[in-house]
Amino acid sequence: MTRTAGGSGTSSPPDGGDREPDRAVWTRVRGVQGTPLDLLTARIGARHYAPHAHDEYAIGVCTDGLEVMSYRGERHYTGPGMLVMLEPGEVHTGGPADAGGFTYRVFYPNAALLSEGGLHVPHFPEAFVRDEELAQEVWRTHRLLVRDDDLLESETRLLELLRALVHRHALSPMHTSRRGTFETGERGDAAALRIARAVTGRLADELVDPPTLADLAADLGLSRYQLLRAFRDAEGMPPYAWLAQHRVARARALLDAGHRPAEAATLVGFADQAHLTRWFRRVLGVTPGAYRNSVQDSALRVRRS
Repeated sequence: MTRTAGGSGTSSPPDGGDREPDRAVWTRVRGVQGTPLDLLTARIGARHYAPHAHDEYAIGVCTDGLEVMSYRGERHYTGPGMLVMLEPGEVHTGGPADAGGFTYRVFYPNAALLSEGGLHVPHFPEAFVRDEELAQEVWRTHRLLVRDDDLLESETRLLELLRALVHRHALSPMHTSRRGTFETGERGDAAALRIARAVTGRLADELVDPPTLADLAADLGLSRYQLLRAFRDAEGMPPYAWLAQHRVARARALLDAGHRPAEAATLVGFADQAHLTRWFRRVLGVTPGAYRNSVQDSALRVRRS
């Protein structure tokens, strides 16, 4: 295992003394192993994220303050010196644990990039781990990538960091995640998962004009109450919230492709741009316009280099 650099302190360096609440910046780095890598730097003072999931892993550190997160049915508190390693598709929420708020930095590597660390589709059984050395390195590498000072150095440090994360904290592919275990677990869990898959499949197919809850339940031979309970058990949120965060993911792809926020809102089924903005902030922490500008800025830097 390659040893990553680490400081002697007990916490990651703070992101300055700025106590302004709800400040978030997305950065996209292109050309890391041939794929884009998104990064988030945020200061959250009072707002809590809505339940949501990512298509990628979320690897991050809280650099100042204390965050409380709900993940896999439990509440977790994370502060400086703690690693956060969330897996794709896992529903979670997050927000400040107290009035002081918190600052954090997150990478969103896809499975292919994280597999460069030595395992195929790594599974992190413990999503919240105290590892001050790697927490320091997450902070350093994230800052290097955001600053865009030396892509060769930052990419090298990133791959070394991911390899260290996988070797220290991941299990082999034979171990399944919560969702994998869910499929082969108790009969009720398997039934809930099948119901949720049917519902999410239809909602995704009918994104702009989704069916009513009554229609979904009738098609599956269930009452609305039975459908809601099964869906919550499997997905950790009600269908309307799943649909909203799925629309955000689709809108994000449209913004990446150059669409304006108002256009993206219409194409994914939000009533208007205000509805897109509200959910975009609840899921990603920034407005659609700010996200689009960050993506365009990163593309411009690549063209000039």
